[in-house]
Amino acid sequence: MKRAGQKVVAGTEAPGTSQTSKKQKTSLYGSGFGESGPCTSMDWGSLPHHVILRVFQFLTLVDRARASSVCRRWNEVFHIPDLWRRFEFELSQPATSYLKSTHPDLIQQIIKRHADHLQYVSFKVDSSTESAEAACDILSQLVNCSIKTLGLISTAKPSFMNVSKAHFASALTVVFVNSKSLSSIKIDDTPLDDPSLKVLVANNSDTLKLLKMSSCPHVSPAGILCVADQCHGLKELALNYYILSDELLLALSSEKHVDLEHLRIDVVSENPGQVQFHTIKKQSWDALVKHSPKVNIVMYFFLYEDEFDAFFREETPVTHLYFGRAVSKAMLGRIGMNCPRLIELVVCANGLQPLDDELIQIAERCKNLTAMGLGECEVTCRGFIEFVKMCGGRLTQLSIMEEVLIPDSDYSLDRLHLEVSKHLGRMWFPDMMPTW
Repeated sequence: MKRAGQKVVAGTEAPGTSQTSKKQKTSLYGSGFGESGPCTSMDWGSLPHHVILRVFQFLTLVDRARASSVCRRWNEVFHIPDLWRRFEFELSQPATSYLKSTHPDLIQQIIKRHADHLQYVSFKVDSSTESAEAACDILSQLVNCSIKTLGLISTAKPSFMNVSKAHFASALTVVFVNSKSLSSIKIDDTPLDDPSLKVLVANNSDTLKLLKMSSCPHVSPAGILCVADQCHGLKELALNYYILSDELLLALSSEKHVDLEHLRIDVVSENPGQVQFHTIKKQSWDALVKHSPKVNIVMYFFLYEDEFDAFFREETPVTHLYFGRAVSKAMLGRIGMNCPRLIELVVCANGLQPLDDELIQIAERCKNLTAMGLGECEVTCRGFIEFVKMCGGRLTQLSIMEEVLIPDSDYSLDRLHLEVSKHLGRMWFPDMMPTW
């Protein structure tokens, strides 16, 4: 079948059309197309390895496996070590999960042929114990690995917490002993214990830089202190408040440690009134900041209002504060008085008492504040504008629900956004409650 426009009736050639232009058009199409359309003789198997490898890196695991059956050359690329440096195992029970589980045959092929190539590995599991146990079984087989980063991710609880502590510790020990170069570990909500941490430190103390282990009830302050004492290159640490201690902060402040960049602390209470939170001394905080002056100290609070008594009674060098439950006016007043390094503050809820005075005090004393978010709270328009005026253009993020703002005799909501925009130096509107 000839191309459209190629049939020419004698004597009707368009004026000015030369033989040269015809040849140019023919050669242009001739490079990739024949007289009968697209060339069918291209050999996809002759593409260079690095081109095929680049294509494979953009494919999902399933499509990558399918592409490997195109020809022998593509199958060879499918097994190039560089393609298996980063891998996420997805493990789920089809009847109870939206995850598409990694095929068991492919898992065995990876363990057999690519275990020693894996460097950046994560396990994403659903809430079932079976999936978590399957993840532990895979970890137990990685005896020739050289993993640098390891993440255990539960899309829903309890998952790993239902696995026996012995099974979980045994699986982790295989990786901790054989890798020797672990730099980043994220194992939140797991039965990790002190003996496992000692194995980790004994084999990876020179390389470990990031350790996230929130909600690991079998880890004691002594276990994390062992990490702090031995892992002198530690840059980021995430843990529950019950593990935090004066001894730990002092250990992280010793001369042999490099500067800590991020310390995340989760303060969580599941049973109101049944947990007594200890207080960290000001001298311990001061020692950490003196040793690591640029450290970000991030605290996530999930407490009830009567459980805040131990916090912020003295100056605390926290930089980022997130309150997932209601927090009292008194508590916000303490933050304004005792958190001079504060950069970001997010309050989920407060109650029905305007927070004007507390916000103004925070603006006065927290000179580094650049981000603020308010949820179910109340602030008068006059008080809110005064807060913004004092912070000025340094507020790069300001998220306030429209329902939070109480109109007064000086400012309506329509005028509010103009005043706030003027002081911020950019257009600003309050957030609207979505309707659906």
